[in-house]
Amino acid sequence: MIPRIAAVDLPGVTPSRQQRSRETTLALLTAGAELLRTRSLAELSISELCADIGATVGAFYSRFDSKEAYFNALLALTLEDGREQLLKLPAAEAAPAGDLDAQCHLLVRGTVLWMRRHKGVLRAALVRGENGSNNWTGFKDLAQALSKRAALLLRPAADGASAARKPAATAEERKAVAFGIQVVLGTLVNAILNDPGPLSIDDDEIAQRLGACLVQLLRAKPDGAPRKPPARSAKR
Repeated sequence: MIPRIAAVDLPGVTPSRQQRSRETTLALLTAGAELLRTRSLAELSISELCADIGATVGAFYSRFDSKEAYFNALLALTLEDGREQLLKLPAAEAAPAGDLDAQCHLLVRGTVLWMRRHKGVLRAALVRGENGSNNWTGFKDLAQALSKRAALLLRPAADGASAARKPAATAEERKAVAFGIQVVLGTLVNAILNDPGPLSIDDDEIAQRLGACLVQLLRAKPDGAPRKPPARSAKR
């Protein structure tokens, strides 16, 4: 999934004011993201990419200085979509305040769906990073931003309170949430990069199990002892 046409004015991409030309640029980016789902960046053929949308190789190079510039544009658009999608998870109206199970499962499911949608670009960036190219810095920043958002939502929920009624999270509480997000993202990155099984990024069960895992991590104390369940109000 590639963001709207207005987003294709990027460094390394020759800008165009004509709608049809912008649509061709968008089509090239969308087709490349799809092709990367089943092949590596090295295997991505510019001629095949162009043939896939009925464009010429000349049309490609009139928009992108190189294959590297093209992939950098894909990375930028993927990050933009991540900031737009992940940093709104979970939607405030999607689960009751203080419901840790619901909040965790919604956050993890949204993250899985986003990574699944962009798995070709993410895998190519990971492989490229192993070869020395620094493609992962933006994604690390995105992960940190996701952890900060999760700390505002999940830490109060772990104690059965709403964010409005609970003081700001302590350093230890923020670390607990950040570690939980690290476990979730690390598992998903491994699934994208190595697909070791038993569950792949395309299995819905991976979201269910990671959501349950995140709940348990947030309910556990640093020494491994479980936290006391949140007190329930007495019924009148």
